[in-house]
Amino acid sequence: MESLSPAIISVVPARLPSYRPNSNRNRKRFVRVHAENTRPPPSAGAAAIDYSDPQWKSMFQKEFESRFSIPHLTDIFEDAATLPSTFCLRMRSPTEDFADGYPSDEKWHGYINNNDRVLLKVIKFSSPASAGAECIDPDCSWVEQWVHRAGPREKIYFKPEEVKAAIVTCGGLCPGLNDVIRQIVITLEIYGVKKIAGIPFGYRGFADKDLREIPLPRNVVQNAHLSGGSLLGVSRGGPSVSDIVDSMEERGINMLFVLGGNGTHAGANAIHNECRKRRLTVAVVGVPKTIDNDILLMDKTFGFDTAVEEAQRAINSAYIEAHSAYRGIGIVKLMGRSSGFIAMHASLASGQVDICLIPEVSFNLRGPHGVLDHLKYILGKKGSAVVCVAEGAGQDFLQETKAKDASGNIVLGDIGVYLQQEIKRYFNEMGTPADVKYIDPTYMIRAVRANASDGILCAVLGQNAVHGAFAGYSGITVGISNTHYVYLPIPEVISYPRVVDPNSRMWHRCLTSTGQPDFL
Repeated sequence: MESLSPAIISVVPARLPSYRPNSNRNRKRFVRVHAENTRPPPSAGAAAIDYSDPQWKSMFQKEFESRFSIPHLTDIFEDAATLPSTFCLRMRSPTEDFADGYPSDEKWHGYINNNDRVLLKVIKFSSPASAGAECIDPDCSWVEQWVHRAGPREKIYFKPEEVKAAIVTCGGLCPGLNDVIRQIVITLEIYGVKKIAGIPFGYRGFADKDLREIPLPRNVVQNAHLSGGSLLGVSRGGPSVSDIVDSMEERGINMLFVLGGNGTHAGANAIHNECRKRRLTVAVVGVPKTIDNDILLMDKTFGFDTAVEEAQRAINSAYIEAHSAYRGIGIVKLMGRSSGFIAMHASLASGQVDICLIPEVSFNLRGPHGVLDHLKYILGKKGSAVVCVAEGAGQDFLQETKAKDASGNIVLGDIGVYLQQEIKRYFNEMGTPADVKYIDPTYMIRAVRANASDGILCAVLGQNAVHGAFAGYSGITVGISNTHYVYLPIPEVISYPRVVDPNSRMWHRCLTSTGQPDFL
C-alpha cells in the first residue's frame, strides 16, 4: 500500500519569516513541510520587497492578505447557493427537519461577519535588538497583519440533511482529542446534521477494509471527554491521497475534520487540493493537535497546558528523589522533538528545576562552562539538583539512528539515558559519586484527560471547525492567535515547526528561575 507521508510530504530548507539578526537559533532544525500547495512560502513575498521603495508597506500587506486568504467553495463553484444558517442559539431545541424551509433569526447578533479580522501581532518593537523582536524590515517598521476571525456565519453552503461528516485523529495521543471530537459532534447536531462518522485509526481507516467507520451520535460522545486517548484510535502514515479521496466519494463524505500535527495537516491540505481537482463540494478543516506546541502563528495548541501541568508530577518526584538522596540528581525528560516549549514552561512552573535543556539552545557537557561543571557547583551549594531536558535536546552528542517512524520523523536517541550515564561517569571520575535518577513520563502525560484550560480550548476549536466548514471554507485550520480564534490557510501553519526563540522573554524568565548560565 502506498504510504501517505511520502506521497504528500517533502522536506526542504526553510527561511525565517522575519528579520532577526540577533537570533542564535539553530537554523538546520528548520524544515518546510510541503503539501502540494501552490502558495508562496511564508517569506517569499517579504524577501522580494525592496524596503527602499516608499510603497513597500502596502506591497507587503497586499502580499500578506493574498497568502492568508482562506480557500472557499466559491473559488471553484462561483454560483454556489447560500442558505440561512441553521445555527442559532435562540432555538432552544435541536433542529429536527427542514420541511418548512430553513429557520433564520436575523435579529440574533451571534454571527461573525466574513470581513471580521484579528490582528496577528500586537507588539510594536522599536529595534531588532529588543528581546523577542520579530521585525519585517531592519528598522522594525510597524505593519498591520490581519487574519480571518473564526465563528458562525449567517449564511451557510451546505444543507445539513445532505451532510455526511467524518472525523479522523492522526499521529500520537494528546490530551483533549476526545474533547474536540465531542464538540464537533455536538455542534454538527445543532446545525442539524444526522450523519456523523469517525474514521478509525487515522488515515489508515480510509483504506483498511477490516476497519469500519464508527457512527458518532450524541450518546456515544457524551462522556468521551472524561477519558484520555482517542475513542477513534490513532496511527501514523496511511494510504495515498487519491485512495483517501476515492474512499470519501464512496462513503459520501462531504465534510472532513482532521485532528493532527504538521504532517497530518500536510495530508489534510493534499486531500483538500485533490477534492478541488475533482471539483467535489467538500470542506476539509484541520484542528491542530501537537502536544509540543510547535504549530506556527498560534498562541498554543490543545494538550500543551495539560502536558505542562502533568509534567509537574514528574519534576516533583525527581526533586524528592534527588533531595532525599546523598548528592542526588534527578533527570526528567519531556516531549519536544524540535521545540522546547513543554520543558521551558514546566521548568518555570515548578520552581524546582536547576537546569533546563532544550533543542533550540546548544550546550556543552564538559569543560569549565559545561553542564557537568555547573552540576558540580549546584551539588556543592545545595546538595541536590534537578535537570529537565526536552527529548530533542543534545542530539549532537548521540549517534544518529537513521531510523524513521511511520510519519517520516527521524527516531531520536535517548538524551535522558545519555545524560544519566555521563553524569554518573563524571562524578565517579572525580571520586565523588552522585545518585542519579532518571524519569521519562512521556506516555503517562500523553494518555491523561485534558485539564480545564485545555477542555475550554478544545471545545471552542471543535465548535469553530464546524462553523468554518458550514461557512464553505476548506483547506483551513482553526486556532487561537493573540487570544482570539482564527481561521488560517493550512500551508501557512505547516511551513516549519514553531520553536522557542532563545532571545524571547519567556526563555529569559526560565533562565532567571533556574539560575543556569550559558553552557558554551
